[in-house]
Amino acid sequence: METVIAAVVAFVATNIDDIFLLAIYFTQVDAAFHKRHIVLGQYIGFAAIFAVSLLGFVGALVIPEEIIGWLGFAPIYMGIKRLIQRPEEAVSKVKIGSSTSSQTNALLNRQTYSVAVVTFANGGDNISIYIPLFAGKSITELGVILTIFAVLIGVWCYLGYKLGSYPFLSHIIKNYGHIIVPFVLIGLGVYILIESHTLTAIGGLFR
Repeated sequence: METVIAAVVAFVATNIDDIFLLAIYFTQVDAAFHKRHIVLGQYIGFAAIFAVSLLGFVGALVIPEEIIGWLGFAPIYMGIKRLIQRPEEAVSKVKIGSSTSSQTNALLNRQTYSVAVVTFANGGDNISIYIPLFAGKSITELGVILTIFAVLIGVWCYLGYKLGSYPFLSHIIKNYGHIIVPFVLIGLGVYILIESHTLTAIGGLFR
């Protein structure tokens, strides 16, 4: 029971902000960007976070937080790209991008991995929490923790979907999303760079 409580507390504490990001994602669903891309992207991103946490725990690989922080440039790039893209161009690209293959191969779709990259980049602080959480745990306890995390990712996706389905939020994002979302992505990227001390490391290169 202690392991269950610790797993739930650790997940909730490190992923509160993800609910709001998921809500924004779900309001962006259209012909080329499907709900399954969001859900799969979340699971792939978290799988990478868990893998790094486990590898770091056993000592096979420890990636400094500031190195992971470099991934903060990914959402910044996505945000800038959306800012310079006219709304009508975005609609055109959505229509061109929608195809049977993209619908049936969500696992291989670039939209899925765009979500996964942002999820992983935003998980630098998660890793610093998960490594000590996994410390001293038996294989059975690790299995329990990962199972709980897997269930909670699904719960998080559902909560994000429900939050994004509120008429007011949905109306705001759908009508002004082409302005709001780029700045959210850029802001998230900058936050990741600051929190992971990557900006400090970059500044040190020029001293």
